[in-house]
Amino acid sequence: MHTKRIVMATFGSLGDLHPYLAIAIGLRARGHDVVIATHGLYQTKVESAGVGFFPVGPDIADYGDESALMARVMDPRRGPEFVVRQMVIPHLRPTYHQMSAAVRGADLLITHPLTLAAQLVAEIERPRLAWISMVLAPTSFFSAYDPPVLAPLPALRHLRPLGPLFYGPLFWLMKRTAAAWTRPWHEFRRELGLPPSAHDPLFDGQFSPELTLAAFSAILGSPQRDWPRNTRVTGFPFYDQQQGNPTLAPALAAFLDAGEPPIVFTLGSSAVMNAGSFYQVSMDAAQRIHRRAVLLVGHDPRNRPPDPLPPNVAVFDYSPFSQLLPRAAAIVHQGGVGTTGQSLRASRPMLVIPFGFDQPDNADRVLRLGLARTLSRRAYTAPRAAAELAALLGEPRYAARAAVVGRTVQNEDGVRAACDAIERHLQRRG
Repeated sequence: MHTKRIVMATFGSLGDLHPYLAIAIGLRARGHDVVIATHGLYQTKVESAGVGFFPVGPDIADYGDESALMARVMDPRRGPEFVVRQMVIPHLRPTYHQMSAAVRGADLLITHPLTLAAQLVAEIERPRLAWISMVLAPTSFFSAYDPPVLAPLPALRHLRPLGPLFYGPLFWLMKRTAAAWTRPWHEFRRELGLPPSAHDPLFDGQFSPELTLAAFSAILGSPQRDWPRNTRVTGFPFYDQQQGNPTLAPALAAFLDAGEPPIVFTLGSSAVMNAGSFYQVSMDAAQRIHRRAVLLVGHDPRNRPPDPLPPNVAVFDYSPFSQLLPRAAAIVHQGGVGTTGQSLRASRPMLVIPFGFDQPDNADRVLRLGLARTLSRRAYTAPRAAAELAALLGEPRYAARAAVVGRTVQNEDGVRAACDAIERHLQRRG
C-alpha cells in the first residue's frame, strides 16, 4: 500500500514502549513513516531503532527519585489512582496540544490506555485521522466473562466462577468510583467543543470504535463477548534490544556456559525501581536449594547484593530476554506482561511475584496455564521462595506444560499480525 504517516502514542515504562516500538519497526520495514510520541527520555532509544520521535510530556524524570515514584505507582491499592490523578490528568492540556502537533499530516493515530489526551485528539481530528487503540494485557478489558485479578483485592480471584453475576456489578461500582479521577477530562472535552461522553477514558472510552489491537497471545487472554466489537488479538510484539544490541554480554555468556542452567531473577523495567529486598532474598533462596542464579538488577546500585557474591551467582544490570531466558532453568519475575510474554516464549516454568497493576492478573493466568507458581510480594522470603522453586523445578509437569505453551507463543508473530491489521484498516478507510 502507499506510504502512510502513523503516530503511535504511549505512556509509561519500557514495558509500555517496547511493544509500540516493535510494531513501529515492522511498519517502517513496510515503507511507512512512523513516529512514536512519548516521554522525552526515550528519544535516543527510539531514534536509534530508526523510528521517528516526537516528545510528549510529562517526562518521568520530572517526578524526581525513581524509587520513591515507583513505590507510589506500584502500591496495590492506591497506585492506579496516583498514576491517573497525579501523573496524567495534571498534564492533560499541554499533552493535548503536543499530541495535536504530533498528528499534523498523519493518517493514523495509535493510542495506549493511559494516553487520555490522545483520545481527545483522535475525536477532534475525526474523520480525517484514523484511530486505532492498543492494549497490552487482558486486564485492560475488564471482562465480566474473563474477570481479571484486581491488585487491591486479589482474593476475589476465588469468585471467578461467578462470572458476570458477580463481576458485572463489581466493575460498574469500580467505574463509578473512578469517575471522579477523570472528571477533569470530561471538563476539558467541553472546553474543546466536544459533546458530553458517557464513556470513561479509563474503561470503555479508551477503545477506538474503529479497531482495537490486543497485543498479547490468545493463550493468555482470548476474546470475550464483552470485549469491544472490533478487537484483533495479535500475539506479543516482542522487542528487547538495548542500544540496538540483542546479544548477551560476554561475561554472562561465559557464566551460562560454565554450568547448569541458572534460575533467572528479574523485575522487568518498572518494579526494578522499587525492588526492596527482592534480590537479596532471591540470592539467598537460590543458595538454599544449591542452584546457580542470574540477577538482573537494573541501574540502581541498591539492588545489588553486597560483595563478595557466591561463585554460583552472577549479577548484571540488563540482558536481552530473548537470548537469556531460553537458557534458564526457571524464571522468577514480577508478572509484567512483557516479561510474562518473554518467559512464555522461552518455554520455561516461572515463579511470579506480582507487585501491582496488571501483574497479579498475569500471574494468575500463567498459574492457570499450569506452568507457574506464585507468591505475594509480602510472602517472598528466602525460605518460602526456596520451597516454591524446589517444587517448580522438582515437578516435571511445570516444565512439560511450559514447553507446550512455549511452542504456541513461538509460532505467533505479533508484529506481523499487528502490521497486517493496521494496513487492512487503512485500506478499508480508503
